[in-house]
Amino acid sequence: NVGVVTAAMAENGATVYAFEPNPDAFARLQARFAGQPNVHCLCQGVLDEPGQARLFLHQNAGEDPVLWSTGSSLRDDKGNVAKNRFVDIEVIDLCTFVRGLGRKVRLLKLDVEGVECRILRKLIETGLIQEIEHVWVETHDQKIPALRAETDALRARIRELGLEHVRLDWI
Repeated sequence: NVGVVTAAMAENGATVYAFEPNPDAFARLQARFAGQPNVHCLCQGVLDEPGQARLFLHQNAGEDPVLWSTGSSLRDDKGNVAKNRFVDIEVIDLCTFVRGLGRKVRLLKLDVEGVECRILRKLIETGLIQEIEHVWVETHDQKIPALRAETDALRARIRELGLEHVRLDWI
C-alpha cells in the first residue's frame, strides 16, 4: 500500500520489492521511497499468472482514494468494493518474479485482498515456497465468505506439509 511495512524493512537494510496496483496509493508509495536504492516500487498487482485484471475500488474511495485504497481488491465479491468502480491493472505471476530473483527471499508479506490462496497454492506446487524463509499472509475469508472453504483447505495443506514458516495469521 503506502509503505508502512516497507519503511520498517528498508530502515533495517532489506531490499524491498513493494507491489501496489492502486494508482493513487502507488503515487504516495513511490514518492515516499524516491531515491532509496534498496526499495523498488512496482505499480502492479500480483497473482498466479501474468496479465491484466480489474482492481475494484473500495466503496468509499471517492472520499479519499489513498485512505480507502487498502480495501481495493481483484475480487468483485468483496463486501466493501464498488463493482462499478475499478481500474484496469497489470498483474505479474509472483512465482515467476521470485524465481527471477535468483536467490532466497527472507520475507514475503502477502496481503492481496482475497487472492492469497491462488498465489500460495502455486508457490507450494512449484516448490518455491521453500525459497522463502518467512511467509506472512493476511487472509480474507472472514470478509469474503466464498473464500472460507478454499482457505481452510490451504490451511490443512500447509499443516500436512509441515510448512511452519508460512503464517496465515500475521494480522
